[in-house]
Amino acid sequence: MSPPVAILQDADSAATALSPIRRDVLRALRSPGSATTVGEALGLARQKVNYHLRALERAGLVEHVEDRRKGNCTERIVRATATHYLIAPSVLGPLEASPRDVADRFSSDHLAAVAGRTISEVAELRARADAAGKRLPTLSLETAIHFTSPQAQAAFAEDLANAVARLVSRYHDESSGGRWFRLTVGTHPALRAGPEEEAP
Repeated sequence: MSPPVAILQDADSAATALSPIRRDVLRALRSPGSATTVGEALGLARQKVNYHLRALERAGLVEHVEDRRKGNCTERIVRATATHYLIAPSVLGPLEASPRDVADRFSSDHLAAVAGRTISEVAELRARADAAGKRLPTLSLETAIHFTSPQAQAAFAEDLANAVARLVSRYHDESSGGRWFRLTVGTHPALRAGPEEEAP
């Protein structure tokens, strides 16, 4: 079964995935299929689909599953290497936004730079963990909160900062072994009402 999310770390893979027709092919290959089945689903000629499948496979976005006999022919069965994809901002090289370059921690620029760094670092750490045959230790917390006023939002931010500072003071210890972890906390207005990511 393909992993839920792949993070693309090189420009060639990102450019390949951004092609509209190749995005459609990847979506069709969340379950294994062939150039024929994908062509039928998308209304495209098998030869055209084959061309795009070769490009996707070279980019590591599609993988070979098996060869299946169908009449006098052998169909090559492939599938997408993930069900969803993210592009790491590190693909941009020196153009990648860095939190160090944005002094205002209350700006959307800083929040976006922090989120981008998180994606790039997690991509690199996942690659290292996979190569070592280990699981990457991470934690994600997410919720929604409705503030009645800007004053309430400001008070919440202060209480949250104080709570995090207390926890860091309690658990941070450089005197022993272990490893460093990065803690990121951010808030932004929700695109949709309510606690769910998507409205019913």
